[in-house]
Amino acid sequence: MYVETVINFLSTQGVDFALKLLGALAAWIIGRWVISLVVKAFNGVVSRGHKIDATLAKYLSSIISVVLTIVLVLAVLDIFGVRTTSFAALLAGAGLAIGAAWSGLLGHFAAGVFMQVLRPFKVGDFVQAGGVTGTVHEVGLFGTTIVTPDNVMTIVGNNKVFSESIQNYSTLPHRRVDCSAKVDNSVSPTDAIARLKPAIAAIPNVLASPAPDIEIMGFTPEGPLLCVRPYTHNDHYWQVYFDTHKAVVATFGAAGYPVPETPIAPRNR
Repeated sequence: MYVETVINFLSTQGVDFALKLLGALAAWIIGRWVISLVVKAFNGVVSRGHKIDATLAKYLSSIISVVLTIVLVLAVLDIFGVRTTSFAALLAGAGLAIGAAWSGLLGHFAAGVFMQVLRPFKVGDFVQAGGVTGTVHEVGLFGTTIVTPDNVMTIVGNNKVFSESIQNYSTLPHRRVDCSAKVDNSVSPTDAIARLKPAIAAIPNVLASPAPDIEIMGFTPEGPLLCVRPYTHNDHYWQVYFDTHKAVVATFGAAGYPVPETPIAPRNR
């Protein structure tokens, strides 16, 4: 029965359907090519004008691409005889599942619009947003693309980004580097602090104002725990972070400080 139906369809409408299919395929390929040219031209105009920053430019580029793609899909459906009104009726009849999905997408879209208005961060900023830490690559229609420090591109929904706390490490001109150093109980913490201050201040890209903070942060069974906190520009954070640890090791080694050892607990008799 089904074979006869298929044979009958191919014999009566097969040629017409094949022509429509080829026409739709050609329209899709050409349409996508035209859309890419339009988006590329828009990006070129924006980059030459320098009147729109990169964050807003990429957001507008995403909007143009999505709108033109929707128009292209409707045009392809029209080739098969599916009118816009029929397509809308088809979507309306899909039920609550599609409605819930669109509700989530609209939430991400609305959050993206608010982020463009309020500007908690911009492309190139190092942030923690939506539970992801990294450099902002793009703020899209529905998601924000963040490149993590281990070079993984991560896309987070705009609604998740906007509904949670956002930490922007690039907004302020300098940042504190938090490190710690433990000294043995036999070592005077005052002497250790006095030796560390010039060593930390001499690290390249450490700011003189505010001056590095080197103080006693706490006490452990092995000995006092010092906080070593220099300040630096955001661009040099990791360089200063690693150099601070190297300076602590070099300073304590030159002073002949013993390595703190965990006390051995007495045995019960």
